[in-house]
Amino acid sequence: MPYTLEFPYKRSLGPVIGGFLGALRDRKILGARTRGGRVIVPPLEYDPETGEATEGSVEVGSAGVVTGWTWVPEPAESQPLENPFAWALVKLDGADTSMLHALDVPSRESLQVGMRVRVRWAEECRGHMTDIACFEPEEAA
Repeated sequence: MPYTLEFPYKRSLGPVIGGFLGALRDRKILGARTRGGRVIVPPLEYDPETGEATEGSVEVGSAGVVTGWTWVPEPAESQPLENPFAWALVKLDGADTSMLHALDVPSRESLQVGMRVRVRWAEECRGHMTDIACFEPEEAA
């Protein structure tokens, strides 16, 4: 018998996540600077290493390097791409942490840690994580 377990809730965004999503609408990516000078992307309100509040936003690049990945040969209906793709950890230029997002590549064999990728923006940006449609190899046209 099919069963769906849900946890419906609403979250107020606040200045850190709200600023991040607002920047996505403008096709920019923001990170949070820690007191130690590290840049966390996506931004967090508190430094996960020290527990101290982060000290503000900093814009990072829209390109970076793959630090890890896993291949999805048969995407589910709810996934962001219809074709086979990778979930990848991407460390954007100017960031000290990696973010998880979809990576559209032609094949599993074309993937490697250290490869350069860039954001493929959605046609219409609305201030949502899906404004980053996915990442793609930097040399893609």
